[in-house]
Amino acid sequence: MRALVVEDLLPDYAGCVVKEIPTPEPGPGEVRIKVRAAAVNFPDLMQTRGEHQHKPTVPFVGGLELAGEVDKLGEGVTGFAVGDAVVSGGRGGFAEYAILPASTLRPKPERLSFGEAAGYPVAYLTAYVALKRAADAQPGEWVLVHGAAGGVGLAAVDYAKVMGCKVIAASASDEKLAVIAKEYDVDATVNVTRGFRERVKEITGGKGADVIYDPVGGDIFDESIRCIAFGGRILSIGFTSGRLPVLPVNIALIKGFSVHGVRAGEYGRQFPQKGAENNEAIWKLAEDGLVKPRVDAEYPLDGWREAFETLAQRKVVGKTIIRPDL
Repeated sequence: MRALVVEDLLPDYAGCVVKEIPTPEPGPGEVRIKVRAAAVNFPDLMQTRGEHQHKPTVPFVGGLELAGEVDKLGEGVTGFAVGDAVVSGGRGGFAEYAILPASTLRPKPERLSFGEAAGYPVAYLTAYVALKRAADAQPGEWVLVHGAAGGVGLAAVDYAKVMGCKVIAASASDEKLAVIAKEYDVDATVNVTRGFRERVKEITGGKGADVIYDPVGGDIFDESIRCIAFGGRILSIGFTSGRLPVLPVNIALIKGFSVHGVRAGEYGRQFPQKGAENNEAIWKLAEDGLVKPRVDAEYPLDGWREAFETLAQRKVVGKTIIRPDL
């Protein structure tokens, strides 16, 4: 089979190559998936340089989220049949076939394409844990979403609207904001390159945002604490800016706000019952057609570098997908 293999950990993806490797066989409890779509995420890019906390031993095949069809069942696997459309995550999506434990699979919602399904779980699980579990966002509250054009940001925009919140989408691109405003019916948009503190206060009638969803960090966090409402909640999702912000706790004391760190996967590991509930909740949203995951572009396996660059250069609105079947 053909696969994108990380043979060495080097800058500029220099250790990555598309090559023929043996098609794997499923072991007991495993399933072989014919991959129809795999989402590109920042951890995939980081792993090619050895910069992510999870460091697979080289050589390895990346691709943490995928959707496809059951191709072969390992010994003892029940509940699935060859040809079933499924979604999973964990490893190996950037290849024509992937081996995964049957326990990680779930049926693909009919409403979602393979591309939409591949890019769905991580982004929407993060949005759900952040907005529902950590912030307990309420209908009518103002939610400011930074990095709104990215995968996790756009999922937060989408889910916050489902929750009945009033949403301010924030991005550094007017073009991206226009797309979000058109497709997701947000209540307001702000371009952060022009500053957003005063604009957010103006939009919210002077009080500030009740909930701020921040996957960016750095200067964005610094300005966010200046436009958070009293008693508000800042959700720290990540640091795509590259700078870890520092919180002056006197400001938190004066304004009475809290900061919640969000790691959706770890939340599920720490609280398994709640983790199972979270997963059921997000997939029900998809099955009921209440959310609108967005695929920005799809690329064949040979187009992997361009696909990676759309994410690295922040050109994407939603998700970039690699299609090994093209």
